[in-house]
Order: sequence, then structure tokens, then C-alpha cells
Amino acid sequence: MESTPHTPYLLVHDPVVGLGVVRLAAGQRITLGRAPTNDVVVHDERASRFHAEVFPTATGWSIRDLNSRNGTLLGGRPLTGDEPLSPGDVVSIGLAEIRFCSGDAPQEGAVDDVGGLTETGTVPGAGSALPASITHRRSHSRLLDDMHASAAHVPRVGRAAAELCRLAFAVGRAGDLRGIAALALDSALQGTGALRGIVLLPADTAAPPSAAALEAAAAAPDAWSPTALPTDVAGAVLAGNEALMVEAGTGPDRRPTTLSAPIRAQGRAVGVMHLEANPDRAADPDDLEYLMAVCDALALALDNVSAREALSTKLATVADENERLRRRLGEDAPMVGTSAALQGIVGQIQRVAASKATVLVRGESGVGKELVARAIHEASDRRTAPFVCLNCAALSETLLESELFGHEKGSFTGATERKIGKFEAAHRGTLMLDEIGEMAPALQAKFLRVLEGHPFERVGGSTRVQVDVRVVAATNRNLEDAVMAGGFRRDLYFRLKVVEIIVPPLRRRPEDVESLARHFLERFAAETGRKIRGFTPAAIRALQTYHWPGNIRELRNCVERAVVLAAAEWIDVDDLTLSQLAAAGDSGRAASAGDPFVPTTIEELERRHVMATLEAVGGNKTKAAAILGIERSTLDRKLAKWARA
Repeated sequence: MESTPHTPYLLVHDPVVGLGVVRLAAGQRITLGRAPTNDVVVHDERASRFHAEVFPTATGWSIRDLNSRNGTLLGGRPLTGDEPLSPGDVVSIGLAEIRFCSGDAPQEGAVDDVGGLTETGTVPGAGSALPASITHRRSHSRLLDDMHASAAHVPRVGRAAAELCRLAFAVGRAGDLRGIAALALDSALQGTGALRGIVLLPADTAAPPSAAALEAAAAAPDAWSPTALPTDVAGAVLAGNEALMVEAGTGPDRRPTTLSAPIRAQGRAVGVMHLEANPDRAADPDDLEYLMAVCDALALALDNVSAREALSTKLATVADENERLRRRLGEDAPMVGTSAALQGIVGQIQRVAASKATVLVRGESGVGKELVARAIHEASDRRTAPFVCLNCAALSETLLESELFGHEKGSFTGATERKIGKFEAAHRGTLMLDEIGEMAPALQAKFLRVLEGHPFERVGGSTRVQVDVRVVAATNRNLEDAVMAGGFRRDLYFRLKVVEIIVPPLRRRPEDVESLARHFLERFAAETGRKIRGFTPAAIRALQTYHWPGNIRELRNCVERAVVLAAAEWIDVDDLTLSQLAAAGDSGRAASAGDPFVPTTIEELERRHVMATLEAVGGNKTKAAAILGIERSTLDRKLAKWARA
């Protein structure tokens, strides 16, 4: 790739790998360190995994140290903060030196990515540093020249070795079985001086070797007739798995001397190369040795072709599976609906995706908060990197720390090997943390530090790990109340709430219910093979008037159940199983949206309110009791009483 004039670049001198050039592009951040994921990998144990970074500023380029273990030197002095770079500045990390240059970057052949020298012996942009000189030049190796056309004093072994070497290069470039067989046969004819030959290979290498199952893969100089195929000799070669030289007979029916050698797959003879010698040149055992060497080279090339074909088939299968999963993902979580609320969310996603801001997604359970996080990832420039999800409420404090930051072998009981955490797994991608309000206060401090861009250490480790991750957090809790109660850090709350997206519950956007229901119907009908044509008008009305306490998750499950159990082609009201549970925050309302007020007792209202609170916290009695302001034992007594009623 040609460099553009006057583009800044880094000239890297690493004693291990030599010289290299890294061109700087506008808006690009270049990381330097020992980890292989860096843009500039420093092969020195004194370098940290993520040691320093070069980044663009409004006035040019600057460098900063990433809290490295041994520090970074700029012009021989330690970096203490962000420092601007000027052409000629030298950055030192251990024994590696990185020179910041401006102007025409070195062209191909002067200094490449793995090191190189100029004609004059100095590296462009480096002044008089790193002197060197070129002593020899070669455009090709004479060892691969045609030894048969060279001087007669060249030993036969040397000619054979050169021919075999040239054959290895030739078959390495060939792409199909017949092409490789033809190259090998041509080499065998040249090396032995034979008049003609044929390569016989099986149509199915998995079948037992048999002369009758062999087919001609190559023949020279002309094709052989079926009656001339050496099936008798081929059968003997396959049976003995050894090369044979058959001397010519005497008399008027004298036949030419033949050379035959096995073509082996994993040590087993599966094919045969058969040559007819020139009567004017007596064949000898050395010719048979050479033929065996050609056949072994041919067998290895055929194994490689088979492996490539198998790998190509596997890769095609994996690609098909990835495409199927991608389509399935798109079907599983599309932004379906036409409501103004949903369109507002889509607009927010499009605006926030282009930034690196942390996003807090809020809404009731089941409204699709993970879907919003995935949409942000897919719309951003991180879409090709991983999207990693973790539910903070599903793990204890210790396990959550290990899942987030990883752990070293032996750091705790059961840690039998090193494990990278979700932050490392999502490097340069997006990490979605669901139920962020459930994170333990002790872990919130470490999480906040990583959010601020600082490196972290795995559990039980001392190596500092630097990652580039965009965090999208989600919660159905009132974080403000948690902050006031001391259960959630105030500074973390404000760090997460850079951009806030509130996903309204499904009951507040009833215009989306029908389109969502039809979407799920098409999907589950295709999966189950059921011939379901749609919903009856009465079923649509029931879906639209229902209050959906479980939101989109409940709608999805309701439609799936109806598709599986429906007896007719149309889903009717009787096929829908709608809960009588009140929606979160609607404890005193009637069971269905639109129903008139029904007088009831205080005890019944209390029961509805308690059950709605339990539903909102996922059945966690301790949390429900705290929210209700009663003891856990009191809640247990009430639940037992209502269960007996």
C-alpha cells in the first residue's frame, strides 16, 4: 500500500524483529505494549501488556503512558502525563525505540513491516541512525534451475534433489488433484528417462485398496487405453505396498522394463504410478528410488489437497451456520413496531451509537433492554468486535468479580486455570451488564475505575490489563432510591448515566402489540412447521386490551404457546393464555386494561400489591420485604396464608 505524502508515521526499532513502519491515520489510536493485540508489539519483558498509546489531538499527535510497570521514556526522560510529539522524537520502551516521523513514509522495499534497509544503508527519517549495507542481491535461487540441462559433471543425486525440490514448489502451487498428478508424472518421466507413464488413483480413498477401483488421474505423453492399464502390476504394488521394477522378457514379444511405485495415504498404498522405461536407456534401481521419492511427494501433496478441501467444506459449513445464526438473531430481536415511543428509541440509538459514551438502559423486565444494547453495538463502529452480555443478578459477588475481570490459576478453590473475564472478551467491542443495580457495593468501586479507563488486574493476579470496551448497563430498579439508601455508589450512578434510554412497557404502546404478535407468529410457525394463517379479530382485540405485565417476553411466550397448541389455522381467544397478574406499578388496577373499576377489600389490594412487588424483583423475597417495609418472616406468613386461602 502506497503511503500518502506528509503523513506522520512511527519508525519502530525492535531488537527482536528489526525495523518496522506504522503509519498514523486521522482519528486512530495506536497502542504499544507486550500483548499481541497491540498495534505495535514490543518484544521486551520490561514492557507491560498495554504500555503506552499514541493518539491524535487538535494540534497533532501525543503520547501517554498507560500506567506501565517500568515507565515510558520520551527523549530520555520519563513520561508523567500526555506529551505532544514532534518529528524526530524518540520513545523508548525497554530496548525498543519508536521514532515519530513526518513526511514521506518509506516505500515498499526500503523499510517494510518486519524490517528492511535502504540502498544507502540508512533508514529514511532516522538521520544517520542504524547504519547497514547490502552485500548481495538475488532475484531467484540457482538451486532450482534445471539441473538436467546443466553441466554433465553435476552428480545424479544433485540433479534428483533439485528436481524433487522444484516438484515440491510446483505441487504446492497446484490447486487440484489432476494437476498435481500431472506435475508429479512429468517429474518422474524426466528423472528416469521413461517413455510414458500413468498415475492411477482411487475414486474413493476411504474404500479398501483395489486395482479394479483405480482410475487414471494423469497420463503422458498420451492417454492409455483401458486394455493397456497395468492392473496386474498395480494389484501387486497395492498388495505389497512396495515399489517394483519388472525387467523386460526375451523374444519377439519382449515388453519394456516397467517401474511401479505406491502412492501412500497415511502409510497405506492407495494408488500407483507406473512408468515404461526407454529401451535405449537401461533402467536401474536408482530410477526406482527416484520414482518412490516422487510418489511420496505426490502423496503428501494429495493429503494437503484433501485437507484443504475438507477445511474449505468445514469453513463453508461454519459460514452457513454463522449466516443462519445471524438471520436467527435478526429474527429473534428486531426492532418491531410503529409507535412514536419506539421510533424515539430508534432515533436515540442512532445518535448515541456513533459516540463512545456509556449508556444506561432502563425499563421493566421483559421490555427488550438487551435488544436496545445490541442495536447500539450493531450501529456503532464496534460491530465487528464481540458483543458480550452478563447478568449481574445471577452471580454472587465473588463469582461476578471473576466473570467481569477474570482470574489466575489457583486464585481460589476451583480455579484450575487462567480465565479471562468479560471485559477482556469484549475488547474493542461492547459489554452489556444487565441488572447493574444488583452489583455489590464492594465491586462497584473496581468497576468504576475500569469505566474511567484505568487498567485492572485479574482476581489473584498482579498483571495489569488494559482494555477498550464500551459499556451499556441496564436495570429495572430505581437507581436513585438505591443511591439514597446507600446501596449504589453515587459516583458510579453519574458515570453510568451519561446517556439514558428509557424503554416504556408494552402496555404504554399498544399500537405495537399486533405487529409484534404477527412477527412472533411467523417465526414460530416456520420453526414448528405449523400451518397457522394468523389471528382472528377477537384474538387481536384481546391482545391489544391486555395489560402485559411481562411485556414483550410474555407476548412472545404467549404466541409461541398458541402456535404449538392451536387446533385450527387461525389463533382465537381460547388459544391465548393471558395471566391475571397485575403489571409492575399497577398493583391496585383491574386485571385487564379497559375493565371498569371493581370494588374490593383492603386485604385483596394488599395481596395484589405484594404479589406485584414479588414479580417486579423476580421472586426475591428478601428484596420484596425490604421494598414493602416489612420483615421477611412477615412476608412468609402472608404468602402462606394466601396459599391456604
